[in-house]
Amino acid sequence: MPNPINSDGLCSRRHVLRTSAFGLSSVAAAWLLKQDGLLGAEPVKPPLEPPTYDLLPKPPTRPGKARAMISMFMLGGPSQVDLFDPKPELVKRNGQSFPGDVKWDNPAQASREIMAPLWKFQKHGQCGMELSELLPHLGGVADAITLIRSMRTGVNNHVPSNFALTTGKPEHGRAVLGSWLASALGSVSQDLPAFVALTDPRGLPLLGGENWHHGRLPSIYQGTMVRPTEPRIFNLAPPSRLRGAPQTAQLNLLHSLNQRHLVDHPGENELEARMASYQLAARMQLAATEAFDISSESEMTRRLYGVDQDVTRDYGTRCLIARRLVERGVRFVQIFCNGQTWDHHGSINTALPARCREIDQPAAALVRDLQQRGLLDSTLVHWGGEMGRLPVIQFRDGLTQLDKVGRDHNTYGFSVWVAGGGFRGGYIHGATDEFSHHAVQGTVHHYDWLATILHLFGLDHNELKFRVGPRDLKLVEHAEARVVRDLLA
Repeated sequence: MPNPINSDGLCSRRHVLRTSAFGLSSVAAAWLLKQDGLLGAEPVKPPLEPPTYDLLPKPPTRPGKARAMISMFMLGGPSQVDLFDPKPELVKRNGQSFPGDVKWDNPAQASREIMAPLWKFQKHGQCGMELSELLPHLGGVADAITLIRSMRTGVNNHVPSNFALTTGKPEHGRAVLGSWLASALGSVSQDLPAFVALTDPRGLPLLGGENWHHGRLPSIYQGTMVRPTEPRIFNLAPPSRLRGAPQTAQLNLLHSLNQRHLVDHPGENELEARMASYQLAARMQLAATEAFDISSESEMTRRLYGVDQDVTRDYGTRCLIARRLVERGVRFVQIFCNGQTWDHHGSINTALPARCREIDQPAAALVRDLQQRGLLDSTLVHWGGEMGRLPVIQFRDGLTQLDKVGRDHNTYGFSVWVAGGGFRGGYIHGATDEFSHHAVQGTVHHYDWLATILHLFGLDHNELKFRVGPRDLKLVEHAEARVVRDLLA
């Protein structure tokens, strides 16, 4: 073997490249392999310091149109057949046997007898959107909303379908949309929670606190439940003997003790979240009390929401509070009904009009009020449930009258409406088949729905993730998820 050392006492270039692990040949090879997609992924480097989590405002990955979201969630499943999706074929075949396959949830109580819409439809706005006579107020803002008639989860019961729409999968234990938005974007206000759940005076929604749970995200991103009556948050105001200097001294001592404990136990997310909640509670004593107090609103505004009427007072108040919260920097507000009160398996002839009378005026008022205040363009408003209903009768049981009958679940093709935040106004998207059972045109799957919302907030559903142990958690994990661009303004 020739001597690698030349007469000048230096190594040849060939020898250096052949023997060096960091030579140009190895560098070039690694670069070429990476270009061809053949190089393994770089190992994830552990953080040098424990991460910290807060609710400070954070910029999205790209410019987004939505800055806040108000979701009016109608647990139980409003009947798209009777409210949003007119089908002449159902009227024509009323009382006949359904000609195809029906996806019942409860076959024991099912029938194949077609039941046409029990209420008439009429066109509204310049867009000519057809809506049920049960929704006259919504008709007044038809040109501001997008009506999606082709929603689909395909998991035909309340709990899994609810989880699919709000957490991305029909599974317990996952973080809901509001928690993901809080973690990704924080809150404009540091004196109010980033994520607020407004509950019904008649009780909590189906699944209770799971509707605003943070899953495996840090608990600082869990939603704050606000009661429907005073006190809306327990123990928010300090007793008179502690107000002023005594409370300040007490909070300073508590903060000092907590900080000392945190130094001894670094990386304790639950402890950090609890400390943050104490600090937020102190700041909320003034900010939240003012935000929840609608007495400063004009009489005209209160009438707009129906606060002056018994039937609409509660829901109107909560819709008005929701507007006040996003106006003050809250990122995500969700308004709930009790239980699953839109689950009309029976007596739909009386139950559905009752629900619409409570909610139609306040929901439409929220859209109109945000629009008048210049907030609708940046506030995404959602109205809908986790499913719709079937076009056939449930609970017929030989009855000759329709006072007891209802409709079973349908998650294969149902309707929701949205407004603002970058959605098109006066637009009808998608379609179901001639019986309003299956989405057949422009289908919006639950994962498409979530991907589209994230897009409007300036977030990429493929990139939004949170590492827990060896894996990344994501809100949208379905490989075929897409942004439904036809919905966008």
